[in-house]
Amino acid sequence: MILITGAAGNLGSLLARHLIAGQHRVRLMYHRTPLPVDLTRAPGVESVRADLADPESVAAAVAGAGAIVHFAGVLFKPRPERFLAETNTHWFSNLLAAALEANVRRIVLISFPHVEGPTSVERPATGRLDQTPIAVHAQTRLEEERLLFAQTRDTNTTPVVLRLGMVYGRGVLMTDAAHWLAKRHLLGVWREPTLFQLLSVADYLRATEAALVKPGIHGIYHVGDDGPVTLQEFLDEACRVWGYSRPVRVPFWLVQLVAGTCEVFALIAGTRTPFTRDFVRLGHVPHWGDTRRARAELISELQYPTLEMGRSTL
Repeated sequence: MILITGAAGNLGSLLARHLIAGQHRVRLMYHRTPLPVDLTRAPGVESVRADLADPESVAAAVAGAGAIVHFAGVLFKPRPERFLAETNTHWFSNLLAAALEANVRRIVLISFPHVEGPTSVERPATGRLDQTPIAVHAQTRLEEERLLFAQTRDTNTTPVVLRLGMVYGRGVLMTDAAHWLAKRHLLGVWREPTLFQLLSVADYLRATEAALVKPGIHGIYHVGDDGPVTLQEFLDEACRVWGYSRPVRVPFWLVQLVAGTCEVFALIAGTRTPFTRDFVRLGHVPHWGDTRRARAELISELQYPTLEMGRSTL
């Protein structure tokens, strides 16, 4: 049985559909956001409502699971520096404690190479845990990685971290959001080129499935494609595929100003916002991970090893 935390979220629900199609037994954990109807109606699927802040409900959700893949958390809320230390570390500690008590054999934490950033093709992220990243999103995710390895040491539970490149493709929230903005001539990006490592949604699904079920998997894996591009090049190519004009280039300070304005409006209205200053700081960090270990142990070949080959999935 594979437990997916945050199964109602974007990457979590995409993975759930992939695993269900592969005849894996899955349990879908959600909190406030309801699960998509197609997932709840799929044969052989269990769903469980749990709150990571409530250890008792987490223990009930974890019971009987053989492996866990962790997505759950709070996203798209203004002022993330005020809550991420709680949601990304204390809540994750509750999940770890329940998993160890239930003797779960493997825990897969979804992360990203920014936790070692800034990195480059010449000096890639290699699986270090001793860096001090810039954005709070990266700082707290790195602390989750440290917690995972510290708390599973000398136990029967195997820790796995997947540091994914930016997942792209139809059905991926960030790709769909860029498409929506580009269609309305609202898509912009800062001028300074920012190195990005991409990962097609198809290869994300295959790699995550392998991390959950293949024998001998342990430790940190960087999963990304082979074609270095900048964020600006990716958005330009996406707009070309969609038939829209390329994103306007603006100063970085203006992007931060817009993000700050979105946060203020979200605070006043009590709504969510995917655009925060910390999220912009995270995206401004150039990153590249050393994928050799993932190729040797998870998936030897990518379906879409470059953006040129994956452009049809946009």
